[in-house]
Amino acid sequence: MKKQFLSVFLALITYSGVNAQAKGTKLGFIDMEYILENVSDYTEAKNQLDQKANKWKLEIETKKIEINKLKEALKAEKVLLTKELIEERETEIAFLENQNLEYQLKRFGPNGDLMIQKSTLVKPIQDQVFTAVQDIAERLKYDFIFDKSSDLTMLFAAKRFDISEQVLRVLNRTEKREQLTKKQQKEAEIKESKEDALDDNPDLAERKKLIEEKKTAREQILEERKLLQEQKKQEFEDKRKQIQAEREAKKAGTVSANIKEDNAVTTPKNVETKKESLEESKQKENDARLKILEDRKKVIEDRKKELDEKRKKTIEEREALKQAKEEKTKENTNNN
Repeated sequence: MKKQFLSVFLALITYSGVNAQAKGTKLGFIDMEYILENVSDYTEAKNQLDQKANKWKLEIETKKIEINKLKEALKAEKVLLTKELIEERETEIAFLENQNLEYQLKRFGPNGDLMIQKSTLVKPIQDQVFTAVQDIAERLKYDFIFDKSSDLTMLFAAKRFDISEQVLRVLNRTEKREQLTKKQQKEAEIKESKEDALDDNPDLAERKKLIEEKKTAREQILEERKLLQEQKKQEFEDKRKQIQAEREAKKAGTVSANIKEDNAVTTPKNVETKKESLEESKQKENDARLKILEDRKKVIEDRKKELDEKRKKTIEEREALKQAKEEKTKENTNNN
């Protein structure tokens, strides 16, 4: 079946290439496994089904252990039993083994419960995917769309032909639209039309992606600047409070000295203590300054590194896009 499908598919491509010289054949593919993994209803139901399957496996393994115990017991007691008892035990063990095998086939066989429930679970989503693929193929003028995860072996597929995300978007639109008000539905339709326009024009989609990346980078820079400004503001406020506290302390000390009518004697020890306190305060201030400079330097270096990586990625994507265009132009030239 697989070989027949592949032969028919290749024949269709060849026929299309011969009879459509002026128009290049447009191929697309989907990854059904990827789509199913990203549909919430399917993943929830699949988790429940997996739990059932694990329970069934546990039951089968438990039964096997019990049967093995019976076999071991028979082996140990065989010399003490009569021929009739041995045959009776062996018949019982064989019956239990057949019963366990039948249960295993019932749960995990080709037509077992697991396969039936999997089919029941997947079919509604497959129908939705099929409908979405039909709509996308008609709208974007695809000649062929096939499933990457099916029996058709795919040796290579360019990412630009993958429409899995578009199919997912269509499925999610249908699911969300049921929960929206009329106003929200209208806004969603406008957004959907813009997304569809991007699908029709890959170059425009690429430009939008670059713009979004630049916008994100700018927002990140602004956020970092805002954090630095808040940090400076906090440091200034702390410094102001410290100066005010020192003034208050000095004022309180002067008042105390006046009350004591200059009875307090300034000693070399007091002078040394004040000097040490002042030096310690200066050292703390210098350390705080150094930390701010180091943090600022780290933020700048990280930002520079991030921008370099994004620039490199953008260049690579542009080169890939350019190469793809050249290959397509070359292919169209060869077809002509």
